[in-house]
Formats: sequence, structure tokens, C-alpha cells
Amino acid sequence: MTPEEVRALLERKGALLSGHFRLSSGLHSDSFIQKFRIFEDPRAAETVGSALAGLLAPARPEVVVSAAAGGIIPGYVVARHLGARFIFVEKEGGVPVLRRGFSLRSGERVAVVEDVMTTGQSTREVVDVVTAAGAQVVGIGAVVVRGRVAFAQPLHALLEMPLADYEPQDCPLCRRGEPLQDPGSRRLG
Repeated sequence: MTPEEVRALLERKGALLSGHFRLSSGLHSDSFIQKFRIFEDPRAAETVGSALAGLLAPARPEVVVSAAAGGIIPGYVVARHLGARFIFVEKEGGVPVLRRGFSLRSGERVAVVEDVMTTGQSTREVVDVVTAAGAQVVGIGAVVVRGRVAFAQPLHALLEMPLADYEPQDCPLCRRGEPLQDPGSRRLG
């Protein structure tokens, strides 16, 4: 799946929104990617998951780990295509942890899968949980990377789509008085 095909899919599904948004990172933006518009369609989710699995397959992950809630569907689909186990990280008392009896073995090969990445904060939290368990992150995959992020591990994205993000105090949309929408799934505490 080419980046152009991913962007066309986002557009066709109505996942690319314009306005004034508070992102999960706390930043403001004039654009938002409502990734669940893709994942509500099982065929689209399969297409995206298969393509992302293809990028991660050379790393030979044994487990795919994602962050709840946004990464659960893409993580599961990628794991299915890789023939790998799938688990996810949740917050307990504001701290990211493995729950539900999920665990990782020392040295186990892990791919971390994200839906839309802006600052990489959720992904870093998952990487920290994985490494604290003694497992090895062999790759990171994202459907869309919309910001500037860097990791020690290889990062694979189906689409890199830099979009303008603003600290709330520097937001030109706030200065213009445009109504703020808050569609994200994660809030900073």
C-alpha cells in the first residue's frame, strides 16, 4: 500500500478532518485524523494492517504490543497477519502497564504498533513497558506519523503526513476564537 493509497483511503473514509482540535498530546491543530473511520470498515482495517505487517515482517516479531484504546484494532490485525501474539498496554492509576494477565518473556521480539503518531508519547510509554519486562523492541509501526518523532528502534509508517501542531498558548486558531473540538482518546493528567 503506497502512501498515496493510504491518504486516498483516509480521504474516502472521511477520516481527514479540518477545524480546531485539541490532540491527545495536548497540542492544538487545524487537522485531525479520525482513524476509527478506517477501522470501522473491516476490509479497510485488513488492508492497512496487512500493509503494516509487511513493513514489520523482516524484524520477525513474536508479539505485537499496542496502546489501548486506539492501537488495539491495528495492533491485532497486524499481529494476525504476522502470525504473532497480540497484547496491549493500558493505564492503571495513570501509569501504563500490562494488565489482564498479559506478560512478555525476557528477550521476546516485539513490534510496537500505533495508529496515528503525533509526538510519540503513547509509543514511548509502550516501549518502556516492553523493555521493563525484558523484551526486545525490534520495530515500531504506525499507520500515520503526523509529527516529528524519533526512536532508537526502526520506525515504519504507511504514511508520513506532517501537519501543523501548536502549543495551546501559541495557537493561532485560539487567537482567532475558533471553537475547539476535543476528539482524542488520551488526556494528559
